[in-house]
Amino acid sequence: MKLDILAIGAHPDDVELGCGGTIAKEVANGKKVGIIDLTRGELGTRGTAETRDSEAAESAKILGVVSRENLRFADGFFVNDKQHQLEVIKMIRKHQPEIVICNAIDDRHIDHGKGSKLVSDACFLSGLIKIETTLDGTLQNAWRPKQVYHYMQWKNLEPHLVVDVSGFMDKKMEAVLAYKTQFYDAKSTAPETPISSKNFTDSIIYRARDLGRLVGVEHAEGFTVERYVAVDSLFDLK
Repeated sequence: MKLDILAIGAHPDDVELGCGGTIAKEVANGKKVGIIDLTRGELGTRGTAETRDSEAAESAKILGVVSRENLRFADGFFVNDKQHQLEVIKMIRKHQPEIVICNAIDDRHIDHGKGSKLVSDACFLSGLIKIETTLDGTLQNAWRPKQVYHYMQWKNLEPHLVVDVSGFMDKKMEAVLAYKTQFYDAKSTAPETPISSKNFTDSIIYRARDLGRLVGVEHAEGFTVERYVAVDSLFDLK
């Protein structure tokens, strides 16, 4: 299935946290969006790989994406090498997205920066015709996305562009909170983690409100880019 947007995260819930509002908005606008998780998040302190699988499936339904796949790389230990690049290339060529959205270029969790560079490199390599890949026994065509965007995660990076997601934060939060084992629950007896506090959950909202404030809208999500984003006219900007 050809996609307009392919969103990729190192762990289930990365995509929801980083660009859930943008995905919800693009789906509402009729775009075909898919998600790929590189790992099952099996090293997470709370929950299990199996609970993350079911939570990811529920979150995908909430967002309305047309597909969600997991490459089952080793959480914490995957690397940006030929083997892993080829697996990502196969997914890019399978879905032929116009846009790829992936992890933050620099972040607290080591998998986020690794995942960011892995996907970025794979997007470039996917366009080289001399790299041959097959999927289900069929030779794939080369494909390079037009743009690679990186969402923001734990660190407050300086965004290169922001997307107005006003009206879609409720959907984003519903998708995020589908990960019941991961986020704030006053009744939970599981060990606390940096993302299980109420402050963290609240920060999802106040970051979006603050980015929105800076561009004159209610809520926004920020992204960094690898090359200039071109517009047809200065009047295309809000």
